[in-house]
Amino acid sequence: MNGNSRSSMNMGRKDSVRRSISGLGRALSLTRGAQQNGEAQAAADNKTIFQGFEWYTESAASHSHWKRLTTMLPYLKSIGIHMIWLPPGCKAAHADSTGYDIYDLYDLGEFNQKNGRRTKWGTKEELLDLVAVAKKYDVGIMWDAVLNHKAAADATEDAMAVKCDPEDRRKEIATPKSISAWTSFDFPGRGSKYSAKRWTATDFTGIDYDAITQKPGIYKFLSPSKPPKQNGWATDVDSERGNYDYLMFADIDHRVTSVRADLFNWADWITNTLGLAGMRLDAMKHYSTAFQVDLVRHLQEQHGRDFFVVGEYWTWNALTLSNIIGKFKGRISLYDVQLVYNFSDFSKEHPKPETPVGGDLRRIFEGALLQMHPQRSVTFVANHDTQEGQSLEAPVAPWFVPHAYALILLRQEGQPCVFYGDLFGNNGPKARTLAAGGRLPRLVAARQKYAYGRQKDYFDQADCVGWTRSGSPNKSEGAGLAVLVNSSWEVRNKKMFVGNSHRGEVWTDLMGWAWGEVVIDEWGQATFPVAARGVSVWANKGAKARDKIDRLVWDWQGWDDKEVEEREKGQEKKKQR
Repeated sequence: MNGNSRSSMNMGRKDSVRRSISGLGRALSLTRGAQQNGEAQAAADNKTIFQGFEWYTESAASHSHWKRLTTMLPYLKSIGIHMIWLPPGCKAAHADSTGYDIYDLYDLGEFNQKNGRRTKWGTKEELLDLVAVAKKYDVGIMWDAVLNHKAAADATEDAMAVKCDPEDRRKEIATPKSISAWTSFDFPGRGSKYSAKRWTATDFTGIDYDAITQKPGIYKFLSPSKPPKQNGWATDVDSERGNYDYLMFADIDHRVTSVRADLFNWADWITNTLGLAGMRLDAMKHYSTAFQVDLVRHLQEQHGRDFFVVGEYWTWNALTLSNIIGKFKGRISLYDVQLVYNFSDFSKEHPKPETPVGGDLRRIFEGALLQMHPQRSVTFVANHDTQEGQSLEAPVAPWFVPHAYALILLRQEGQPCVFYGDLFGNNGPKARTLAAGGRLPRLVAARQKYAYGRQKDYFDQADCVGWTRSGSPNKSEGAGLAVLVNSSWEVRNKKMFVGNSHRGEVWTDLMGWAWGEVVIDEWGQATFPVAARGVSVWANKGAKARDKIDRLVWDWQGWDDKEVEEREKGQEKKKQR
């Protein structure tokens, strides 16, 4: 969730790319450096995150999204998903909310508050069932933590405040006055269960509405009870708009001792309650970095150093992201924002020369966090904010979606995240069917089975690039990969080395888009074709699990609620027998 506009994001992107990274030569140098430890990493399974929702995901009381995900889990596990990023399932402002207008962190669909008991996603019991099945299949759960603000207060309070310039929050544009602010949170449905804290105006830095004048605006609180240094906006936030502490609703002041204690308590509570393997920090640029550093350190000290934390710090500037990673001393990963903009820009029919990639596939990683921190970059092709119609929309044209996924799933750099809308289709005003004609699961499975070993790049043409993975003896009996990504309107071929260990093997395209067979010659190489504007992923046709991967095609109708309900009825009948 972010308040940035795409237009403000685009300003200076070209200059940022120059500052962030020197270009293709640097990219290939980093790739070669990463290859040196490729073999050492071969023993570990490749990991793939699945974002388990899109903005317009439907969820009803009769069949909730928690139930839908529970049913999907065996299939997700079978293709190689190791962790599911769940939506913010805490009680929000209204029953159909996606969850980013957070009301009560401690209500997971348990209490009758805000017009009902369940959240949009389901009840707490359904969530716990999902968690239990995920544990059975050894799939980790990552929770989307919205800790920047609170919404839908229970009552108003009088508070001293001053109106600020929305374009430069450091500028006060009116005389301080008393306003009526929606900042009283009493949680009448929950009471004191799990937490006794009640929130008041002193727990926030600002609000976006004065109930007396009934006028919106950005109002900064001036609390007489707070020391001068703890009044006003937090200072360790992003500098966009002068100071980007305020984003929306009632903005939390993380300097308040009781606030800090309650949020730490909640983080431990939800991690223990759901057995979390990770946490996503929403809207990182809008609240205290120092608080977040302390919180992440606490989580990993209490729940293990391998507790995964990824932050949504929405900026295209990889240097800024690198600095944030440095402040966390490597304890956090970040989403690779510039990379998704590269994908979006490239996928347009006529990319402008001034865009970072300029229509050249050899520059597709230019300016991306992936180049600077390959192990801390969470790569993605789309998410709930970038899909069409959302505030940060950066849609990747359908023809290029399989290309982009091949680039993040089958290379050794980055931690890829697959979007629900690409795997199962989007709803909403600009709905999309399944990406890659339902063949995206093949790319995910190929990552899990074959994308190991030394990586050799063939980024030698502007409109067609390739790479190979030599395979690992510990994975699928050493099977490797040869990948081609073609943006031209012509069939292309590329001679590539896959390794002497593969001599004499017969390889085929597991995507099924390039016909025929290729035999690896005595020097461990072969010439691989790729269709016009296509992707080909070549592997030994006799490799372990190839028959299963070749049959993976998921269709739009395979996951509708009716079929899920029928499947559940069938399972219940079996139990009764």
